[in-house]
Order: sequence, then structure tokens, then C-alpha cells
Amino acid sequence: MKRALLVMLFVSMLLVPFVSADKKVVYVGKIEGTITQYTADQFASYIKTAEENNAEALIIELNTPGGQGDAMMRIVSLIQNSTVPVIIYVYPRGAIAASAGTYIAMSSHLIAMAPATSIGACEPILGYASNGSIIRAPDKIRNFYTAYMRSLAEESGRNVTAAEKFVLEDLSLTPEEALEAHVIEVIANDVPDLLRKANGMRTKVPVAGKGYVTLNFTNVEVRELNPSLSYRIVTFLANPAVSYLLFVVGMLGLVFGFLTPGWHVPETLGAILLVLGVIGMGYFGYNEAGLVLVILGMIFFIAEALTPTFGLFTVAGLVSFVLGGLILFGKGGGGVYLVSASTFETLRVAIIVTGVLLALFFLFGMAAVVRAHRRKPETGREELIGEVGKVIEDLNPEGVIKVRGELWKAVSKDGSTIKVGERVRVLEVRGLTLIVEKVRGDS
Repeated sequence: MKRALLVMLFVSMLLVPFVSADKKVVYVGKIEGTITQYTADQFASYIKTAEENNAEALIIELNTPGGQGDAMMRIVSLIQNSTVPVIIYVYPRGAIAASAGTYIAMSSHLIAMAPATSIGACEPILGYASNGSIIRAPDKIRNFYTAYMRSLAEESGRNVTAAEKFVLEDLSLTPEEALEAHVIEVIANDVPDLLRKANGMRTKVPVAGKGYVTLNFTNVEVRELNPSLSYRIVTFLANPAVSYLLFVVGMLGLVFGFLTPGWHVPETLGAILLVLGVIGMGYFGYNEAGLVLVILGMIFFIAEALTPTFGLFTVAGLVSFVLGGLILFGKGGGGVYLVSASTFETLRVAIIVTGVLLALFFLFGMAAVVRAHRRKPETGREELIGEVGKVIEDLNPEGVIKVRGELWKAVSKDGSTIKVGERVRVLEVRGLTLIVEKVRGDS
């Protein structure tokens, strides 16, 4: 019996690695909200995770009203250069892939939609007029985006006519309409349903380095990629209402602070909110946003040393420094960080401790040094200025005086003669010579 158990244990140990190695992996990541450079960074992180783990596919659950054109084009490039098939899944129910989201979907290797979702409405606009009407982009821009959408549809073999109408006529389609128009490939209730229906399908776009790939989702393990801390922070800031409010309140804080000098609270809060508002507008990536906040924190620390505010600038600097460090090093998702996930857990504590130590240094150490430099010297020859001495040898105009019990060579300021015994006041020190004047009222 013992021998039989040992044999079974040995065989099982041999089989376990073989089974796990044969197991295929599909990663699932989420992208929600406005498309910004942070979204592109998150896409890059998801794709990198899938590529490093040789995944069977990467599914992106997409729900976006659109966003920045340059960030969208960067995402399209990332998808089409991915060595792993990227499936865009408009999910959950009620989600949309509008404007920039439609371009991203059309560039993917496979498009799926959940029921009660929509795709389309890609007409480029410049903004909204004061009366609420849309300011449409000029023909030059419209023609460019139409050609761009057409090229994506032609490459993927999807409906070119519908793709052009997405841009020219703001066409929007339901999942059923999109499937009938050959814009998408699958309608699925959830990820397991998507895997079941997409199994055996051929990608619509060639996978980088592999050509067209037949998807094999038999016996796959689904792993979720959770958005990083950085992405959750910037996604909140990137909400148009939030970023605009932060920007406006920040500007008002700066203006009010300049109108009420000496308080420092309005301009301090205004500077932080203004920077957060600009970051939320999505014109930075993770690295740039983190560096901007770290630099802002250092500016606050230095301001505390130069203009002591009883800790106000220190607190503002600490908040900016820590938040910037977390964004800078905590980017990525699914274990992909600027550093490893385990290292980031330790680094997060190090960032906070470093911020606190810097705050204390600038609050007490640097402030003391600056105050010492500003203090009037209490030793040396400069201390003699203003002192009154007695003439020991006639100044004509040069002679000798006695100040604080010491004999000094002295010259009268106006070249006049000052007799022995008269009192003089030191006006200036030039090397080892004192420039003096006669104390009026003395005989």
C-alpha cells in the first residue's frame, strides 16, 4: 500500500506541471471613461502583461464616450502591433463605444458587444457654442478622420460604408444592427459567453508577427487585470466635470490669494487644484503627471523654508510629493508597474516616509538655516559700524582711534581734522581701516 501511494504521488507530481503548462490564459481588463493619455498607458500595460505571459487573447471591456484623438491613435497603434489578439468587448449592459471608442474597436482583432449597448457617433467636433450648439470640425479634419476610419474598416474586412457613416452622419448602431451590418463579430452576455461564441473564429486583423490567428478558447483560464492605483486616481481626475471644476477653483484660489497676501491658504490650495485640474485634462502621461506633482511638492517645501507659514506649505508639499510618487511608480495594471508589484508595496511606504522626512527637514532644518543667513551678523568687523570711539592720534584726515579697547587706523569721512580726545562714530569698514565722522556736540 505504501509503495502504491508513493508511485501515485510521483506520477501526480509529474503530471501537474504538464497540465498547468498546457493551460491557456485569457486576460480581461477594463477601460472606462474619457480616452486620455492615461488610457493609452493603461492599454500598454494590459497588452504588455498579456504578451509577457503568452496569453491566448486579451479582452478589453470598453465603456467610453470618446476622448482625445492623439491618445486614440496611440491605442490603435498599440493594438495593431500587439503579438496577442486584442478583443474589444463593449460591456456591461448600457455601455457605449462612441467617438474615439469606435476607432479603437474597429482597430481590434475582434469586436464583441453586450446586449443594450451601442457603437458609433464619430463625427469630429471642436466643442460647443455658448447656446449649446455643436461647433463642427472643418472639412479638412472630417475628411482625415473619415479616411482613417475607412482604412481601419478595410484592413479588418468590416463594413466600410457603415464605418464612413459613423464619421459623416454620426451613425450609431445597436449590437443587433452592428452584427447584421458586419461591423462586429459577436453579441455576448458576459465573458464566458464571449469565449464560447468566439471559439474557433479567425481574427479580423492580423496579429503582429503571427498573421491571422484562429482563436482557441477551449480549456482556458480567465484572469482579470485590475486597474492600477494610478489609473484609478487619474480616471477620477479625468472626468470632464471634475477636471474643469478643479481648474476653475484653482484659478480663483490663486487670484484670491494674490489679492489677500500674507494668508497663503488660497494660493496654496489654488496651486494644487490647478495642477490636478490640468493633469485631469489628460494632456500628460503617468510619468509627466507624477513628475509635475513631485516638483510642485518640492516648490512648496522650499517656499516653507523661505517663507515660514507655520506648516501650511509643508502639508501642501507633502500631499503633492506623495501623490506624485504614487502616480509615478504605481502605474500599470495586472502586476505591471514601473517597478514590480511586490516592490511597489514597499516603495509606497518609502514614498510616504521620504515625504514626511523631507517635510520635517524643510520645516525645521532649512527654515533655521535661512533664518540664520538673514540674521544680522553679530561678530566680525561689521559689528563696529555705529560704534563710538575716541581719537588717540589726530585724524588729518588719517590717524588712530580706540574702539572697544582696540586701536584702529581711521580716516575722517569728509577729510576734516579731528583732534586727540574727540569722539568719532564708525560709518564704514574698509579692510583694516575705519571710516568715521566726528560726533557732533563734542569739543
